[in-house]
Amino acid sequence: MQKIVLKEGKDESIKRFHPWIFSGAIFTQPSDLQNGDVVEVYNQKDEYLGTGHYHKGTITVRIFSFRKVNPDVDFWKQKITKSLALREATGLYKSKHTNVFRILHGEGDGCPGLIVDYYNGVAVIQTHTKGMYLMRNTIAEALVAVMKQDITAIYDKSEHTVGDKEEFSVKNEFLYGTSVAVEVIENNNKYLIDFVEGQKTGFFIDQRDNRLLLEQYSKSRSVLNLFCYTGGFSVAALKAGAERVVSVDSSAKAIAQVQKNIELNFTDFSHHESHTEDVFDYMQNIGKEYDTVILDPPAFAKHKDSLDRALKGYRNINRMVMEKMKPNSILFTFSCSQVVSKFDFRMAVFSASLLAHRQVKILHQLTQPTDHPVHICHPEGEYLKGLVLWVE
Repeated sequence: MQKIVLKEGKDESIKRFHPWIFSGAIFTQPSDLQNGDVVEVYNQKDEYLGTGHYHKGTITVRIFSFRKVNPDVDFWKQKITKSLALREATGLYKSKHTNVFRILHGEGDGCPGLIVDYYNGVAVIQTHTKGMYLMRNTIAEALVAVMKQDITAIYDKSEHTVGDKEEFSVKNEFLYGTSVAVEVIENNNKYLIDFVEGQKTGFFIDQRDNRLLLEQYSKSRSVLNLFCYTGGFSVAALKAGAERVVSVDSSAKAIAQVQKNIELNFTDFSHHESHTEDVFDYMQNIGKEYDTVILDPPAFAKHKDSLDRALKGYRNINRMVMEKMKPNSILFTFSCSQVVSKFDFRMAVFSASLLAHRQVKILHQLTQPTDHPVHICHPEGEYLKGLVLWVE
């Protein structure tokens, strides 16, 4: 295994178990290193610090172990066993009410560049680095060994997420078994997951707890679900007894999936309607019709250089929504942009309330669920921010 040595004084963060080594911290490295290579990291005193994947870029090494290891099947079996123990302790793995959750969550579970989602027997792997992509078959073998009969198929969906595709071929494919779209339950609600054609790995699992919370605020109310994707929030609102639910998304495929999910859960569809339309266009053409609104847009910023533009985007869309809400309404508003801090997001929403001339109170501050853990040494992993607001 090849060796990278850090500059003097640049080992403090890794000693605190932060998993990223930046290019400016490196003193020496082998000249023949290739993207995806497994490397060991040392300091100037020749003390071992960690093992990770090398990548030519700002983040040069992503650490997946702080002890010397051979990243073989046994290593990954230990990782998966540890992560499943957390999911079982928090009531997800082996639950009778939910059979969709995240098995491995990047840095939060000590595996930067990798996520694995579980859909009622089907595991969907998605890699974001070449190093993790090259380990996909080993990870799949470990998943089968640990989860046994709980795994019927494993699908690798890395074609559009792993970098450096110009260097090697990446295609989505089954690594174990086969499956078509799968039906899952989440908090006793049913959803049809199309992990092949759907966004991300097929479903926004990270909103599970927030969908459950929405049920507390939906009975007999008029609910608008913006950027609805496949209608997770819409199903939750209808299950809670909403008088009217409207789902809006610009994707015709997403809206078609919304209808399938509604039909899975209800026989009476009269309380739901959907619109394949740009959210901004839709909002411009309505009056004050809704007293509960879910605003869950895609990430407005994926890099720091687009942060200012993203914050303006969050401010503008929240202002537009607040202006169209009935008095004494509930707004669930979110940001999934990792580079947007909780403080920045709150300030954008605060500015929106001033521009909309609405008095607003914070009822809940939301984040990602327990199967999307944030390692205390890697605060950058807290990407999902949400607020539940009372809009007077």
